[in-house]
Parts: sequence; C-alpha cells; structure tokens
Amino acid sequence: MKIYHNPRCRKSRETLQIINDKGIEPQIVLYLEDLFKEEDLIKVLKKLKMSPFDIIRKSETIYKSEYKGKNLTDAEWIRAMIKHPKLIERPIVVHGNKAVFGRPPENVLNLM
Repeated sequence: MKIYHNPRCRKSRETLQIINDKGIEPQIVLYLEDLFKEEDLIKVLKKLKMSPFDIIRKSETIYKSEYKGKNLTDAEWIRAMIKHPKLIERPIVVHGNKAVFGRPPENVLNLM
C-alpha cells in the first residue's frame, strides 16, 4: 500500500492513521517534495478511474490564478500537476490495481 501524503493536511493524516490502525505500514510518498513523474501520475489516474481534471484542487490559489476557466488537454493538466503538485487532490492511497482518495478518510477501507 502506498499513500501520497501531505502531513500538513488533516484528511491525509487521518487517512494514514486509519491505515496504521489496521496494522499496515504503507509506503509514504511526500508528493510535494518527491514530485510525481508523468508516467506514475498517469498510472494513478488509471487506478482512480479519473481524468486529470477530476483530481484538481480547484480551491488552490494556483488554480484560481493560473488555470481557472482554461480548457486544457489531459496532457496539459498532467504537466500542470507535476509543476504545481498542490493542485493534486489528497491524499491518494494505492493498493494493487486500485486507488482511492482519503476524502473522507474512511474511503481507504475500500482497499483493505
């Protein structure tokens, strides 16, 4: 199990706690520091069964100032998320061929 984690995010911390409470020690990826590679982000999107725009945090300042109202291709959204990882909804938990958002944190139970 792998969690794309932001320790400053309450939902991310709560999701990690649920995983740990089940006795699982996931691989923790601090995605704001250890940036996604394009191919890895594409794999995660496939596991989530979502498009790049679906996982954009539209409340982020960078979205509002640089991307709101723009009609970008999937490839352009992926490049934007790699350049500005704060745009990526969090946390994302991956296990095998499935992935979920930890919003609400209990979603992670669907992977166990």
